[in-house]
Amino acid sequence: MSTENLPQSPEQPPRRPRVAVVFGGRSSEHGISVVTAGAVLAAIDRTAYDVLPIGITQDGRWALTADEPERMAIAERRTPSVDQLAESTEGTVVLPVDPADREVVYTEPGAVPKALGEVDVVFPVLHGPYGEDGTLQGLLELSGVPYVGSGVLASAVGQDKEYMKRVFTSYGLKVGPYLVVRPREWDRDRDGARRRIAEFAGEHGWPLFVKPARAGSSIGITKVDGPEGLDAAIEEARRHDPKILVEAALRGREIECGVLEFEDGPRASVPAEIPPPAAHAYYDFEAKYIDSTPGVVPAPLTGEETAEVRRLAVAAFDAASCEGLVRADFFLTEDGEFVINEINTMPGFTPISMYPQMWRATGVSYPELVDRLIQAALRRSTGLR
Repeated sequence: MSTENLPQSPEQPPRRPRVAVVFGGRSSEHGISVVTAGAVLAAIDRTAYDVLPIGITQDGRWALTADEPERMAIAERRTPSVDQLAESTEGTVVLPVDPADREVVYTEPGAVPKALGEVDVVFPVLHGPYGEDGTLQGLLELSGVPYVGSGVLASAVGQDKEYMKRVFTSYGLKVGPYLVVRPREWDRDRDGARRRIAEFAGEHGWPLFVKPARAGSSIGITKVDGPEGLDAAIEEARRHDPKILVEAALRGREIECGVLEFEDGPRASVPAEIPPPAAHAYYDFEAKYIDSTPGVVPAPLTGEETAEVRRLAVAAFDAASCEGLVRADFFLTEDGEFVINEINTMPGFTPISMYPQMWRATGVSYPELVDRLIQAALRRSTGLR
């Protein structure tokens, strides 16, 4: 029987890639992660991608959340939380553990599990431990789901400021003077730790900065002007991480530079300068996010200085084997030398954050930035990276 005259079924349009935006988490940067996710959700092109928002509560539950970016902003000087956005106080989102199956499932007590569909790529906008430090990346590797940003090793190196500095030093990048106080030393020999810090201060002078080794957003950092404030600063840092860093103050200008992965490799944005905040002792959490101290984009540098900091930012990206994106933070010292302070493998990503601002000044809009990161993740396969 001929089928020439039978009606033809219309062709089905190709399925759009499904992006799971994962945010929140168990770290002290939970609220900033929610703010970042709101900006990303608002920017994703809904004609090109389907979107699934997944929030991780502060106690670690994966929750299905409302897709309402307008509810995910800082209000009355307070950051939002996943609990405020979750559709249920008990429902749990479960990622696949079989690389051959990308079906995400939602379960609630006493109810039949509900399939939420396959996920093609995860956009993890978590900051700090249990998200930016390689732990979530390892889970996604096991699940076989591509994701935005650096892999397990680069994420872990980017989170641990001690090993980040060790990697940079091994690649010839200059870092500032620092020492590490490990949990065992502070628990067993506090007097010995105090003596080491006193010798360090004798060599480099006060003030010192005491900070958690594996935290971000300037949380837990104290500027210490003398020995009398040291113990309280250490205990404050240890509330966020049992391992702490003590850093010498570097006198100079704070310069930041963004790195973005293109098809032909990583490129650096125009740099920005963070001027000293008028109402704060240094560029702390409130100066960054609550008072939104504005940066200067592009930074007022010479052509030679701009070229050098862009070169160093890409070198830091490569040294830590990063992928996708990085914000590299430097000091331009009084003698004209760039000293790298740290990298962030998932930097603040709201439209007013420095990373998107630097790329906007370089010619890449916020929606285009989000799209480039998703496309870079889709091009990569999971596995050893």
